[in-house]
Amino acid sequence: MKKSSRLKQDQDKELVLSLYRKMVLIREFELKAKEVFRSGRMPGFIHVYIGEEAVAAGVCEQLRQDDYVASTHRGHGHALAKGIEPRDAMAELMGVVTGCSGGRGGTMHLYDPEVGFLGSNGVVPPGILIAAGAGLSAQIRGTDQVAVAFFGDGGSNNGAFHEGLNMAAAWNIPVIFVCENNLYATEMPFSKATKNTNVASRAAAYGIPGIQVDGNDVMAVYEKAGEAVQRAREGGGPTLIECLTYRWFGHHEGDPGISYRTKQEIADWKERDPIKKLRNDSVTGELVTVPEFQQIDEEIKEVLKDAAEFALASPLETESTALDHVFYSPAD
Repeated sequence: MKKSSRLKQDQDKELVLSLYRKMVLIREFELKAKEVFRSGRMPGFIHVYIGEEAVAAGVCEQLRQDDYVASTHRGHGHALAKGIEPRDAMAELMGVVTGCSGGRGGTMHLYDPEVGFLGSNGVVPPGILIAAGAGLSAQIRGTDQVAVAFFGDGGSNNGAFHEGLNMAAAWNIPVIFVCENNLYATEMPFSKATKNTNVASRAAAYGIPGIQVDGNDVMAVYEKAGEAVQRAREGGGPTLIECLTYRWFGHHEGDPGISYRTKQEIADWKERDPIKKLRNDSVTGELVTVPEFQQIDEEIKEVLKDAAEFALASPLETESTALDHVFYSPAD
């Protein structure tokens, strides 16, 4: 049997299974969230991460619990990969008190400092500056923690991108900037928004490493993220990593995603499914068996069934506690 060019017999099997589990957890979480949302029981709206799972999984696999991650509006995958429990995340999407933010943040403000997750965010792209600040904090405190900022191709044209990279480079901050280039900012093609579509090349202007990687190859993402994390921990400063990937669905639930993309383009990218790639490479390389992958698939489906049932059964905030945790509470 032909061996995979990337996965070898001496590859850590546990690593492959861990990466696969993270990606399947993200995929199934988003599918379950879509299902609940379409039932009319989830408030607001959501941006799902399906198709981009290799980026969150590959990067976060290299991080410790006390490292930091700052996310985006499409942040469920980052939250799960960094360690937020599926029950807590699903409950937050439902806006109930058992959510990771007490039901007060919803999809845009998933947050859990216990696992180093500094929040998803509805603004584009403040996570760059939040992560730079977290990295600066670690540097001042003398720890070897690192911070990661996830952002999209649209965020790379925002002033925060240039300010964050410039500050991190000038002060040698231990932060990794991860651009998830899925080719569209809402429905705006990246090629129409900027002349230079190679985000990684912009790192040269700040004197830091810039790396472009196949964002649908979780092993490639894991490898490059590991190099950047090690460099940051050892005092080598920031790195910009551009992950080329694609969201399978519209910008948000309710957007068909086909008025600005062709069906053929979507189909072509689905053929590059990151989960399918890792599974096929591992089976072909005789590293993991099909039944082992199937067992993970079945386990994760049960986890997400439980998460949805837990969230749907959890209570909403009560009137008596509605003003808790706010900056100002009026006197009785």
